[in-house]
Amino acid sequence: MIVEMRIGATQEEIDTVVQRVRSFGWDVQLNRGTEKTVVAILGSNTGQVSTDVFAVLPGVVSVTRIMKPYKLASREVKAEDSLVSINGIEIGGKRIVVMAGPCAVESEEQLTEAARAVKDAGASILRGGAFKPRTSPFSFQGLEQAGLELLAKVKERFNIPVITEVVDSRHVNMVSRVADILQVGSRNMQNFTLLTAVGKSKCPVVLKRGFSCTVTEWLTAADYLLAEGNNQVILCERGIRTFEDSTRFSLDISAIPVIKKYSHLPVIVDPSHGTGRRDLFTSSGDS
Repeated sequence: MIVEMRIGATQEEIDTVVQRVRSFGWDVQLNRGTEKTVVAILGSNTGQVSTDVFAVLPGVVSVTRIMKPYKLASREVKAEDSLVSINGIEIGGKRIVVMAGPCAVESEEQLTEAARAVKDAGASILRGGAFKPRTSPFSFQGLEQAGLELLAKVKERFNIPVITEVVDSRHVNMVSRVADILQVGSRNMQNFTLLTAVGKSKCPVVLKRGFSCTVTEWLTAADYLLAEGNNQVILCERGIRTFEDSTRFSLDISAIPVIKKYSHLPVIVDPSHGTGRRDLFTSSGDS
């Protein structure tokens, strides 16, 4: 349920709504837009209370029930596009922001060479995985803490923000000390313990779509981050599993306008994991 306040509503009027919500044992999140404030009511049994309880309060324009499974990620809660700023780099605005780098950090030499290439090509953010969850337990799992140390070193040397994946709720604090953006990978999109921990960290986060998940499930997972007060959430379409076998996954481009219509969250696309083929997204066509 969301309560829309009138333009210019006073702080006293907003506080009155918040106090009434909390009298039912529910939580609230305030979305202060450029002109008006929206009060999002968070609770599992809000349907048992009439909207009139809030509609009659001073300063309230309307009260609406959100029927979608996702709440905080919806445009009902926030009509304006959300923007996430990373060291002055705005994601979700008019500028195209490129994040590039190796899938896994393997050595200082490799990461240094990659960072230099990323900077020279005009990309804004360096990505590199220190922790790499793999389908097989016998595959390379990343350098872990040593990989984080290399990321910190190269980040300082090239003065470039970095994004790296966090795979365990116990590692959130450690990874966030180095990373400017935390990445929650496709396999962990519905790891709700991890999502809650990342949400509490308040760090900018890229949430990748699960390769067998719907858009609704993706946005509902984003609600776990938003519910903890983390409003720096970026969605990443990286391909879903279909019957098509000419690429690793099918990059669901149609999901982008759907997200833009129903959610205020910014969206980025990962063509490398979606296709699994370098020749399909490099300008030179070299492999």
